[in-house]
Amino acid sequence: MRGMDRAAVAAIAALDDDVRRALYEHVRGAGSPVTREEAAAAVGISRKLAAFHLDKLVELGVLRSGFETPGAVRRVGRAPRRYEPAADDIAVRVPERSPELLASILVEAVTTERDDERAEDAVLRVAHERGTALGAAERARVRGGRVGAERALATSADLLARHGFEPFREDGSVRLRNCPFHPMAGVAPALVCGLNRAYLAGMVEGLDAGDRVATELAPRPGECCVELRPH
Repeated sequence: MRGMDRAAVAAIAALDDDVRRALYEHVRGAGSPVTREEAAAAVGISRKLAAFHLDKLVELGVLRSGFETPGAVRRVGRAPRRYEPAADDIAVRVPERSPELLASILVEAVTTERDDERAEDAVLRVAHERGTALGAAERARVRGGRVGAERALATSADLLARHGFEPFREDGSVRLRNCPFHPMAGVAPALVCGLNRAYLAGMVEGLDAGDRVATELAPRPGECCVELRPH
């Protein structure tokens, strides 16, 4: 479970508790920040118990809390703590998928398509740019000098593992057990697999390993369609 977000798993698991789920649903449906007293009355539990569960949901990132209500007139005395839904989504995908990345590449391609580009060309351009940025950020993080093909493959595999591709070594190459863009790869394989290859080719170039590592389409049933091979 190396690529799984354990914090997200814990947050989702917390909602399996009937009381916490009821509190979350009340806060989410309230439309404005809710006090402990209001949440307790809505769910039919004590204020102390509501406070315990609400604070746990804040700790897990499901809710957020504070003491101010936008637009409210400040009164004498301590303001009550109020709870509202967290701003960030929480998702657990097994195996790991990246629909947001796929969607953002497609949206950027549509909105930046050039006069001399076909739609497919714009998609490949954006995917390559995104991959290049990913690889360059990793290269800056490790701050390594120019490396040979073997280290470049190892660095690529480590980076891909952190992004859900589930890499493994085979015959000197790096193959990928998981396709984060599945199931869309099955709906439009030429487009999505081409996008994926462009993304990973950009990643390799961002790592400054484009002349030592090749990204090739080598589809197999149940695996990602791209393979990284030493030049």
